[in-house]
Amino acid sequence: MSLNIFLFTKALAQPANIPVAEKPEDPKREFRGVWIATVENIDWPSTQHLTTEQQKAELISQLDAHEQTGINAIMFQVRPAADAFYAKSREPWSKWLNGKQGRAPSPLYDPLEFAITEAHKRGMELHAWFNPYRATNDGNFAALSPEHITRIKPEWFFTYGGIKLFNPGIPEVRDYIVRVILDVVDNYDIDGVHMDDYFYPYQIDGQHINDAAAFKTYGGDYADIRDWRRHNVDTLIKMLSDSIHKHKPRVKFGISPFGIWANLYQNPEGSDTRGGSSYYELFADSRKWVKEGWVDYINPQLYWPIDNNSAAFNKLLDWWSDNTYNRHLYIGMAAYRINEHRKGKFKDPGQMPAEIRYLRNNPRVQGSVYFSSKSLLNNPLGFTDSLTNNYYNSPALPPPMLWLDSIPPNAPRNFLSAAAKNGVELKWETPLLARDKEPVYGYVIYRFDGDEKVDLTDPRYILHIQYNDATFFTDTTAEKGKTYLYVVTAIDRLKNESEPSPTIAATLK
Repeated sequence: MSLNIFLFTKALAQPANIPVAEKPEDPKREFRGVWIATVENIDWPSTQHLTTEQQKAELISQLDAHEQTGINAIMFQVRPAADAFYAKSREPWSKWLNGKQGRAPSPLYDPLEFAITEAHKRGMELHAWFNPYRATNDGNFAALSPEHITRIKPEWFFTYGGIKLFNPGIPEVRDYIVRVILDVVDNYDIDGVHMDDYFYPYQIDGQHINDAAAFKTYGGDYADIRDWRRHNVDTLIKMLSDSIHKHKPRVKFGISPFGIWANLYQNPEGSDTRGGSSYYELFADSRKWVKEGWVDYINPQLYWPIDNNSAAFNKLLDWWSDNTYNRHLYIGMAAYRINEHRKGKFKDPGQMPAEIRYLRNNPRVQGSVYFSSKSLLNNPLGFTDSLTNNYYNSPALPPPMLWLDSIPPNAPRNFLSAAAKNGVELKWETPLLARDKEPVYGYVIYRFDGDEKVDLTDPRYILHIQYNDATFFTDTTAEKGKTYLYVVTAIDRLKNESEPSPTIAATLK
């Protein structure tokens, strides 16, 4: 996900003055994601030798910490190399779960199901992160499970850089990958399908993609194999978009491509950068996927500092924001680079906060995603504290996707309060079904001091966001003798919000 940045940009600019903009008001709607990488045990589980209970405890600890920080979305890697971190799979269990590919957890549990449940408890979305084309992550092919697809269909793969990769030019490969992903869409309560930047392989000097035979068989009228490769990736993205939304219309589909689509010197529509590009090197036409409406969000990895010589964060963000085509734009943020050993701008504790301010000042950017979980947990240069206490100090709802669902729920009914031993007890009744007949997915509870104006646009007054249909909540933080005003709204799966309930007052005696 992150390690290829230095393949494409070799020079880091020396520290420069970071633009100091006023911190924008905390948005009520913002996507605040973090990648939890399972490949090579980057984030979770920390080793391949944990018990089931240790794995669960470790994941809960990470989710608790991210909830405290203000994160509201988890990108959970479920298929790092044609293997699985979930039970309902046609592929073998991942070796990074229990040390051997094909070995189930013991006692048996379903890590994806567990992660979804725990994320939703904490008011966080869970996006299942797939690596579409990587079939192995090393050259130890002898250790692969007999059920691994490279053993069953060896003709589907080429070897590049010492690892096996699916050949995207073979139609059966594309069909297979769609079926793998639909296994998860159909069987799990995920909020989104997420794919990373590994399409055709990052280029390695002296290496050659061995797909001439497939080109001869399937190339059709394409004169240039490079155009055919881009067509192959486009075809998979379109197939996935259609299939995901047909099976579950309210599951989001997003991709996190390499940060540069094309450089201006290569393409008049490219960005003012001088680095590798997804279009020319990876044969991934990421801009087209947004333009055609095949993805619900694009999450480019902008892993460079502001005003970097080769690829400036600010220039790339501006370029992507001009190419969103009314889809969501979330910025991939390089938390793993903060305080890196080499001299550079990321040694400045103000660099990433400046990037947050910059993206928040652009109305066509709806949020960000950090690589990766452990980097945030390590609180480099106090950055995570800064999120907790400053930038993510108020809760935020994910932004709605009106092209998927524009009909909000109806308002909760019969909203009441009562004093309880441990606080103010709030109760209401489920709203009447909305026009689209979609059941309520959750609720948002707002609290104001008794003399404050009720303003539901200000996230500072959000007391609680819940992703379940329970029709009660106890405010255990209410102070005795103080009068509060409460309001509750309903949200649907895509976080469209209802009109508010009537405002009620309550005083804890």
